[in-house]
Amino acid sequence: MKAVIFERFGEVPEVRAVPDPAPRPAGVVVKVEATGLCRSDWHGWMGHDPDIRLPHVPGHELAGTIVALGKDVTGWRAGERVTVPFVAGCGDCPECRSGNQQVCEHQFQPGFTAWGSFAEYVGIDFAAGNLVRLPDELDFATAASLGCRFATSFRALVDQARVSAGEWVAVHGCGGVGLSAVMIATALGANVVAVDVLEGARALAREFGAVATVDAAGRADVVGAVCDITKGGAHVSIDALGHPATAFNSVMCLRRRGRHVQVGLLLAEHARPALPMDRVVAWELEIKGSHGIQAHRYGAMLEMMRAGRLHPERLIRRRIGLAEAPEALVRLGEMRDPGISVITAF
Repeated sequence: MKAVIFERFGEVPEVRAVPDPAPRPAGVVVKVEATGLCRSDWHGWMGHDPDIRLPHVPGHELAGTIVALGKDVTGWRAGERVTVPFVAGCGDCPECRSGNQQVCEHQFQPGFTAWGSFAEYVGIDFAAGNLVRLPDELDFATAASLGCRFATSFRALVDQARVSAGEWVAVHGCGGVGLSAVMIATALGANVVAVDVLEGARALAREFGAVATVDAAGRADVVGAVCDITKGGAHVSIDALGHPATAFNSVMCLRRRGRHVQVGLLLAEHARPALPMDRVVAWELEIKGSHGIQAHRYGAMLEMMRAGRLHPERLIRRRIGLAEAPEALVRLGEMRDPGISVITAF
C-alpha cells in the first residue's frame, strides 16, 4: 500500500510503498476513505510523543470501510463503514470497565502507538469495543473531521465542562479544536467569546456562532477583554491551543467557581506551565483535562448532527491527496490556516 512515512523526527516525510497491515486477533483492517490532518500529527513528527517508534506512519482522524477482521472480533463484518476514537481502550482495565476508555491504561492510538491512517489501509486493535458505525447519510470526509478535534471538543464541553444554556464560554485558540468548541458551545445555548491571533480564525468563529471575538495579537490584556465582554468572567473557559500563555489566560478569565478545561496539548518545553493556583484556590475554580472521547459517546454527538444542531462539515476547508500530505504535515507547525484539512484521495 501507499503511505506517508518518516524515518527520523523532523525530516520531511515521503509517500512510498509499505507492507499492507494484517489484522491482530482483536483487531480489524480499515480501508481509509478519509483522514484529517491534525497538529497532534505534527507534534508526533517532531518527536514530542514518547510512544512513537521509527519508522512511522502518522494519522489518527480516520473514516473508512472494514476489509479484514481478526479471529477474535465479533459483532462486525467486512464492508461496514466505520470511524474510531483516536484513543481505543483495551476493554479490560479498570478505566475501560468504568466506561472511561479515553484514559485506558493500555490504550491503542493509531498514528502514535501504532502506524496510522496517512495510508491506504490502517490496522485498528481492540476493535470490538471501539469502532463506531457511521450513519449511511454521513460522508467519509465529515466522519474523519470528527476525529480528535470535534469529538474531543464535544466531550470537553458536554461531559467535562457541563456547559449550560446562557453561560459564557471563552475559547482560546480557534484552530480545528477551538472552532469545533465554538460551534458546539453555541449549539448548547452558550454565549461564546473566541480568542485568536488570526482575523481569519476569528471570522470563522463569528460565522460559527461566537457573539464576540478578541484579537490576541493586537490586545495585550486578553483576560481583561474577556472579563469586560462577559461582565465579570466566563463560566467556562477552554484552552484549545495548548500553550502556557493560553492556559494561563483561560484560567484567569474565569469568574468565581468557573471551570477551565485543558484540551490543547502542552508538550515538550511547554509541558509544565505556570498556572495561577492562588486564584484557583481563592475562587474555587475547577481545572480539568479532556483527552478524547469514548466510542459509546459518539451517539449523543451524532444525534445532534442528525437534528441539524451541529454541522462539522463546515469546518472542512481543504481536501487534499495523499501525495500532498507530507508538505501539509510539515506546515502544521507554522501559523496555521483556520479550519480543517482532510485527505480524501489515495
